[in-house]
Amino acid sequence: MKLPGYIFASLCLLGFGLSPAARANIYAYTAADGSVSLSNVPADQRYKTLVSEHGGVPDFKPVAKPLRSSTRAGKMQYDQIVEEVASAHGLDGALLHAVISVESHYNPRAVSSKGAAGLMQLMPATAKRYGVSDAFDPAQNLLGGAKYLRDLLTLFNSDVSLALAAYNAGENAVIRNGNRIPPYRETREYVPRVLDYYHQYQDRL
Repeated sequence: MKLPGYIFASLCLLGFGLSPAARANIYAYTAADGSVSLSNVPADQRYKTLVSEHGGVPDFKPVAKPLRSSTRAGKMQYDQIVEEVASAHGLDGALLHAVISVESHYNPRAVSSKGAAGLMQLMPATAKRYGVSDAFDPAQNLLGGAKYLRDLLTLFNSDVSLALAAYNAGENAVIRNGNRIPPYRETREYVPRVLDYYHQYQDRL
């Protein structure tokens, strides 16, 4: 059963209100278009526990937040180049914008504690792998990040959630976890944050 994302919170409340006798595991999968598929029998590995018969906490968290003014301004500044790069590599511009929003908030000089740099926060090894000689150059950074994201989508059969998890934690971490989102707190928070921006940008593009 597919439902719009806005019904999600209500379902959580209803699920946790069930009596112990009536409880059974309910699984959910959020597609790239924001629709939520529910089932008591997961069809594949994309489904995660929404309501547990033991009263467990849902894996999915509503994260909808209004866009910050700085984020809107940054997006406008890079709209044209993002669309050009996205088109050249068969990507949705809204997805590239979403990754940039979470990774750097459109700061081309951003550097993480782990050494990731630029708009799409490329690690040095990833930058070298995709021919990025200057990670602080917005055009080079976007091009390298887009190529990497395109390769991840191909590797994970266009599963946006897994591609984003791999972008954050590395493709090997996703593969080692049975092609599931790795059980890292940072990654589990990163994926829904990017997807939230993605859905917001899709509504605006």
